[in-house]
This record gives sequence, structure tokens and C-alpha cells, in this order.
Amino acid sequence: MELSALLQTFCTSVETRDGKSFAALFTEDGVYHDVFYGAFEGRAKIADMIDHHFYETAEDFRWDMHDPVSNGTTLYARYTFSYRSKLPGAMGTRAMFEGVAIMTLRDGLIQTYREVANTAPAFVDLNFVPERIAKIVGKQGIALKARPEMQRHLA
Repeated sequence: MELSALLQTFCTSVETRDGKSFAALFTEDGVYHDVFYGAFEGRAKIADMIDHHFYETAEDFRWDMHDPVSNGTTLYARYTFSYRSKLPGAMGTRAMFEGVAIMTLRDGLIQTYREVANTAPAFVDLNFVPERIAKIVGKQGIALKARPEMQRHLA
């Protein structure tokens, strides 16, 4: 699949709650590493992430990819992302953040997706208390330290 079509389908599938189309962009053994929910492996779990995890707590998603760059095996794209919260205390609030999507590609499909995201504006938009923010950021720190490329930094 051509990269701009892949990215457009990626965003549109989230916005239209079409987990099946979203998951079809991934290899059978693909993994989506979500900044909030963690890792989802395989097409069935990736589809479920979109159809259920995303939409249980939010709606009216908007996702745009900007300035994609690829060497054929890795794809980077800056993105802007927002949604309307369904969380108590933030019902209807539009939470917004930006990030960089990092995808490894195999045979024209996404093998792994991970992101580096500035989630702080969304936490403020959602009125999260400091303890909740610390818990989320702590989980992100654990995930970062578990990545192979960080091992030299831990020695």
C-alpha cells in the first residue's frame, strides 16, 4: 500500500471506529504500542483496541498525520490527535495532543507501531489530578526502560 493511503486509512479507521480496517493495515503478528493503553498484539487485539478501548472513554476522534518520512522499512510521521472525553469530570471536553508515529513496515504493512507523544496538554484538558498523571507517566517510564535501545543507558 502506498504510504499516504496507508496513513489516510489509519486515521480514517480510528475516526470511524472501524477496527477491522485499522487492523488490516498490520501484519498478522503486528503490535500496536499505545501511549495510554500499552501493547496490543495481533489483528484481533488491535481491532478490539480501536472498537472498544478507544471508544469506551472517548468519541469524536480526529487524527491527522503530517510530514511522513520513510526509508522503506521505517515510517515516521508527526501527528495531531484529539477526541471528546467520556470520562466523569471531563465529559465532552476535547483533549488534544501531538506526537510522532514510528512504524516498522514489512511487505507494505505495519509490523510495529509506537509513538512519542506530548500527552501533557491532554491531561490538563481532562482535569487529571497530579497522582493520576504520575501513574500514567510512571508506566511510560517503565515501558521506555524495557526497550532494548535503552539498555546501555541503564548500565
